[in-house]
Amino acid sequence: MRYSLLDLSPVAEGSDAREAIANTVDLARHAEALGYHRFWLAEHHNMPGIASAATSVLIGHVAGATKTMRVGAGGIMLGNHAPLAIAEQFGTLETMYSGRIDLGLGRAPGGDMNVMRALYRPGRDDFPKDVALLQQLFSPAQPGDPIIAVPGEGTNVPLYILGSSLFGAGFAAQNGLPYAFASHFAPDAMEDALRLYRESYQPSEAHPNPYAMIAINVFAADTREQAVRMRTSMQQAFARLRTGQPGKLPAPVDDIEAAIGTQMTQAVDHALRITATGTKSEVADQIAAILERHRPDEVILTGNIHGHADRMRSFEIAAEAMQEQSALAA
Repeated sequence: MRYSLLDLSPVAEGSDAREAIANTVDLARHAEALGYHRFWLAEHHNMPGIASAATSVLIGHVAGATKTMRVGAGGIMLGNHAPLAIAEQFGTLETMYSGRIDLGLGRAPGGDMNVMRALYRPGRDDFPKDVALLQQLFSPAQPGDPIIAVPGEGTNVPLYILGSSLFGAGFAAQNGLPYAFASHFAPDAMEDALRLYRESYQPSEAHPNPYAMIAINVFAADTREQAVRMRTSMQQAFARLRTGQPGKLPAPVDDIEAAIGTQMTQAVDHALRITATGTKSEVADQIAAILERHRPDEVILTGNIHGHADRMRSFEIAAEAMQEQSALAA
């Protein structure tokens, strides 16, 4: 099974965006050497702890620093952008890094109403029309076309539909597109969404069969205690986001319940339950159980970890676990 990596370019407490971006490039090179199939970056706005807001710019930076691994958006929040601008950006990326660029598309704004106003796209929701226009702009130009993306036309940049609800699953199925479920932070509808996607899938020329991807948080270390402690950074960040206090990625703590309270810990752990935490053998067992239950075609590993060395090691252990699992399956 292919295993890929989703990165938010986290800005840790005590650090800044410049260091976060340098760490993302370092992680991408590491991931390529470890056999990760693709490296995706996500669009978020007005969040001090995430440095991937200008997603297409960072994708180009990462693609230029790697050689063979696919690089893309997981995803671009399409309601924030004019489709022609996205077609030109990703058409340019595909022209520069041929055969390596992915474009994952989501409906969420990636921020609050203030962000939407600042982007001059308040309340816009033409997702199906925008996706159709993107497909047209990436296709070879036809005589008489009133709009041509240059670069872009004829690049056939592959599209992926992202979602955490039944809408995205149904839309991806109806249009014969790959589907990636945001199970790493919103897993409640995953089983229903994957079932809907597979049962209602309409084959397309590019994708005759459904292709479902799920995301799994991974916190892997040489000891379980270290892995559990590493996870507390993401738990704290999620709690702060839920209470309207987003900030830089917090340093880990020894007692998460003391830090955010028992009730909040339970709520956060429910949202982040598609997670593997522990040593390599523990992480391998937990991932295997998730894959056995949901049967994805590809898994995307992610996890916001405060220390860069810890983050590099966690994805290294996760890759080893995936490779061993693939060997056993073979």
